[in-house]
Amino acid sequence: MSERRPAPTVGQVVLGRRLQELREAAGLKREEAAQVLRVAPATVRRMEMADVALKIPYVQVLLETYGVPEDEVAAFVALAEEANQPGWWQRFHDVLPDWFSMYVSLEGAARIIRSYEPHFVPGLLQTEDYARAVLEAGTVGQTGPAAIERHVSLRMARQRLLDRPDPPHLWVIMDETVLRRPVSIRGEVMRDQLDQLIRFAERDRVTLQVAEFEDGPHPGTYAPFSLFRFGEPELPDMVFTEYLTGALYLDSRKEVATHLEVLDHMSARAASAERTKKLLRERREDF
Repeated sequence: MSERRPAPTVGQVVLGRRLQELREAAGLKREEAAQVLRVAPATVRRMEMADVALKIPYVQVLLETYGVPEDEVAAFVALAEEANQPGWWQRFHDVLPDWFSMYVSLEGAARIIRSYEPHFVPGLLQTEDYARAVLEAGTVGQTGPAAIERHVSLRMARQRLLDRPDPPHLWVIMDETVLRRPVSIRGEVMRDQLDQLIRFAERDRVTLQVAEFEDGPHPGTYAPFSLFRFGEPELPDMVFTEYLTGALYLDSRKEVATHLEVLDHMSARAASAERTKKLLRERREDF
């Protein structure tokens, strides 16, 4: 049996798309590119879709076939070699679902992360105890204490991106339910989590908003989702939404535009960042 293919890195996705654009600009079909490599057309498709790692000899031949100048070929190959390096999260492969590996890769490469969360504090903002309580409640299925601790460690490792010198802008809309739902019988778990949210709300590149009960229903009530925007012009905005056993990654312009419109609508109706700070402090007083 072949070894399980790790989720692609964002670099592989970007370069795969670029390979497709270069092929199309050269006026070649996948079948013609495949003939040059003496492989099946499916191999070219899988490289362009980042379903496989970028094979450097294949990349070099394709770029030359597409008429890319020699110096640009060298630069592309260097990027491909870097993109093929496994992400830091691969060391959590024992507990990281295949469908979530791509999310962590997108999260780490994004310049802007906008998300809606109807149930829990987003993972990037959770304390260890809050994360542990959520995971113990069964949100990752029937799993033992050791696996739960691995999940908690992964979640804490993801949060390091917010402490980078140039972190992404994280913009979160949470339903008021998130602040009201107890995740533990220990009051200090929610108290410490609220303290952490208050600290994050003061950061320049973190925007928190609460969708209050009194504002009624809104168009995002179906499921949690995140929208990623990247610095690389080759990579379009992408949307992630999950369900019980998996997730969907959406990048069609129509679907992304719809989610962006919903986020804009929700942010206009939700409590402002300043009012959200007030709501967090008021809720904190309950503990």
